[in-house]
Amino acid sequence: MKKKVIVSVINDLVTDQRVAKTCTTLHEAGYDVILIGRILPDSPPLLPKPYHQVRMKLLFKKGPLFYAFFNIRLFFYLLTHRADILHANDLDTLLANYLVSKIKHKPLVFDSHEYFTEVPELQHNAFAKKIWKAIERFIVPKLTYCITVNQSIALLFKQEYGVDFKVLRNLPPENTIQEKVNRSILNMPENKFIILLQGNGINMHRGSEELVESMQYLDDTFLLLIIGNGDVVPQLKKITAEKNLQTRIQFIGRLPYHELKKYTMAADLGVSLDKDTNLNYRFSLPNKIFDYIHAGIPVLSSKLPELEKIVKHYGVGELVEEVTPKAIAEKIKQMSLNKVQLAEYSRNCEKAAKELIWENEKRVLLDIYSSIEKDKV
Repeated sequence: MKKKVIVSVINDLVTDQRVAKTCTTLHEAGYDVILIGRILPDSPPLLPKPYHQVRMKLLFKKGPLFYAFFNIRLFFYLLTHRADILHANDLDTLLANYLVSKIKHKPLVFDSHEYFTEVPELQHNAFAKKIWKAIERFIVPKLTYCITVNQSIALLFKQEYGVDFKVLRNLPPENTIQEKVNRSILNMPENKFIILLQGNGINMHRGSEELVESMQYLDDTFLLLIIGNGDVVPQLKKITAEKNLQTRIQFIGRLPYHELKKYTMAADLGVSLDKDTNLNYRFSLPNKIFDYIHAGIPVLSSKLPELEKIVKHYGVGELVEEVTPKAIAEKIKQMSLNKVQLAEYSRNCEKAAKELIWENEKRVLLDIYSSIEKDKV
């Protein structure tokens, strides 16, 4: 009988490529995988996958009651379904997984996609932050199998809890480069320099506000394309209208990954402008960086440790010294005028994309699961 793994995540399973790659890798390694998350009113249908997918309906959509109700539902699901290994993605699924792992004496893998207790949503909610920190302090020091997204966050966990976190970056799979689609098919202008901001975490204080405002300092030969969703998108649309920038900024909602790639490859420049306003952002390594690299488009990023490492090491773009509208606009204009340098960045992206692939990275995940099998013997 195949070993069964239940993988938990709090999203709706549609656009989380890291979790999808994790589940596919475990399936290919011979595990029977169930991925469980939640369904939202606007959730698109699930795409076929080689593993099982379950989405729970919840009474609450956000806030303390949502998190409490989600973990209660998840707890009873895990308690009443067979699993040989539990795999919790992020702190918001960890409590239910930890309790069931103790009750049923099953190994637990904790996959932390960010430094959760320092996300900006908690910085002005002392009570909520205290609760999440208490859960983290209670559980993390007791864990054996831990993963996170970059070395900086792994070091933070090590310093605070003395626990070793393996680094598993969210890299795209090999051979994901597809043939470029004509811009006209995507309703994108052929004669403009297109700047792209993509992602499903377009949230406050991640540089998108300054990026939108920067467009007032660029002329109509530039177009900013914002694809995805997040809590700051309504504000970005408001700024766009107030500053009369509708001809320079276009918003597209969340897209399936295979559709998003078409737009990514049609852009001229990919941006990631997280600001150093909290530890989670300071040490972030957004997935979009690797998507830009795999699409062969140069990168403009803020000067944060993990981003700077990638941009400088692989020579795939440039850094903006300060995340302000004028500084961003000046850097975009400067990069757009240097066609020779842009071409070199694109060539470097193609080289980096051969190395920065999931097929190289997934060994970390498989080694952890091998360790679990050995420890059980």
